[in-house]
Amino acid sequence: LGRFCVQLDPEHLERVEFTVAGAVARTDPELLARAALAGLLAPVMATPVNLVNAHLVARERGVAVTVTREEATHGYGSLLTLTTHTREGRKIIAGTVFDGQPRIVRLRDLNIEFTPEGYILVLSYEDRPGMVGRIGTTLGRLGVNIASMHVGRKAKRGRAIVVLILDEDLTPEQMAEVARSVEADFARLIRL
Repeated sequence: LGRFCVQLDPEHLERVEFTVAGAVARTDPELLARAALAGLLAPVMATPVNLVNAHLVARERGVAVTVTREEATHGYGSLLTLTTHTREGRKIIAGTVFDGQPRIVRLRDLNIEFTPEGYILVLSYEDRPGMVGRIGTTLGRLGVNIASMHVGRKAKRGRAIVVLILDEDLTPEQMAEVARSVEADFARLIRL
């Protein structure tokens, strides 16, 4: 979750909250928090970040860290939720494991499920007819194959987020073209 989350929102962290629920909450949530924190901080640090020094590195950067257990699993056997607070606002990402595969089940306050792997294109836009078609048409014209597509939203024609697992990487110019095609207010390519 940490590696994925930092690529979504690399701005300066002020606070990180880890919430564990379900079966995973009966183990050591601190160890999970350290692992996620290391994954979150390592890509933006010049020095190594690991399970041993993750909290120290966070403290030195002025990042407050809290770890809590929760009863509500929202239908999952186990759930790990990572909430980051930056000067840009709050971001939430939640994950679980199905059949041995990690899954993201919540992103940016929207329920959405996908396996975090490979080239992941994340777009947020105002939902209206034809948006998914525009994305597919633009990527097809660029010769980029979509392996899978996942859409999350709270209400019809409201804010939507689409996560596309791609077979190929995108250049910054291609990213900009796809984002323009749906007038995205958020566009990020995550490479895992």
